[in-house]
Amino acid sequence: MNSKLKLQIETLEKRFSKNMFRHKNIKWELVYERLLKNEKLVSTILQMEETGGEPDVVEFTKTSDVIFCDCSEQSPAGRRSWCYDDEALQSRKANKPSGSAADYCNSIGAELLTEEQYLKLQTFGSFDTKTSSWLYTPSEVRLKGGAIFGDNRFGRTFIYHNGAESYYAARGCRLTVTLKV
Repeated sequence: MNSKLKLQIETLEKRFSKNMFRHKNIKWELVYERLLKNEKLVSTILQMEETGGEPDVVEFTKTSDVIFCDCSEQSPAGRRSWCYDDEALQSRKANKPSGSAADYCNSIGAELLTEEQYLKLQTFGSFDTKTSSWLYTPSEVRLKGGAIFGDNRFGRTFIYHNGAESYYAARGCRLTVTLKV
């Protein structure tokens, strides 16, 4: 494992120890063991870190999988001003954004948070109080030209919709990566 990946694992361990409330039933030794077995996913987590995601282990479900999620207070700065997916990007005739959320996460081997995961993330703190994040959009919504996103305002989590081709300086995307058993 190269030195950059080793440094990333050290950063992850510090964040893990500082935020035990996100993963009360998971031990660092288990996480570390899984990270060592999957250098490709460590590289994905490193890209999440480099774009401002501050990935940490979260307990979304009661499985033995280790799930990393972007836990930055606001939507990661290095992943903002994008439309939802490549189809939406290609449909824009003018003022195209620099990329799309779904295609970026596919390119690095991650997934957009689902609506359920986003709602669970909000139980660990108040995220996206000044920003918003694209979420995995069900096909029945996407086929009609829409996409969903979430944010936290007034002490509540909101899930909204927009045209998939829209983009805003304060809208990014949150990613998740699962280290399977």
